[in-house]
Amino acid sequence: MEATVIPLHPIEEHRFLVIIDQGNTLPLFTTTVRAGFPSPASDYGSEPIDLNTYASNHPASTFLVEVVGDSMTGAGILPGDLAIVNKDIKPFSGNIVMAFVDGGFTIKRLRIEKEATYLDSENPTYQPIRIDSPEQGMFWGVVVGIHRKL
Repeated sequence: MEATVIPLHPIEEHRFLVIIDQGNTLPLFTTTVRAGFPSPASDYGSEPIDLNTYASNHPASTFLVEVVGDSMTGAGILPGDLAIVNKDIKPFSGNIVMAFVDGGFTIKRLRIEKEATYLDSENPTYQPIRIDSPEQGMFWGVVVGIHRKL
């Protein structure tokens, strides 16, 4: 899939990709594939699946960002993964979100409490980030999926 690179931050390591091409589809087989014991495969495919709509119900407000670092490995988000982020979803406590904090972007689990909002890592070596006001942090979207090359 060809995507347009949109620089949203002057630091080069933050690369954002917008999912814009609605015409890219791949065939979807009618059978499921077991990760355990093999099953008989079907030679018949169904209608193609559009990866844009598969990744999000809102492709116009969805983008990909490459993950750098190990703070979310406990949630299965690894360095080199592409996080699928939707800007139209309102973040709730427990969501994994992308936020702009202290001059940089980060992906963390959102925790909302009475006294403050926290961005929690899924790696015990990192401390929570406390956000007391909108000036300290801004939410960019909710992570709705991950794409990983094997």
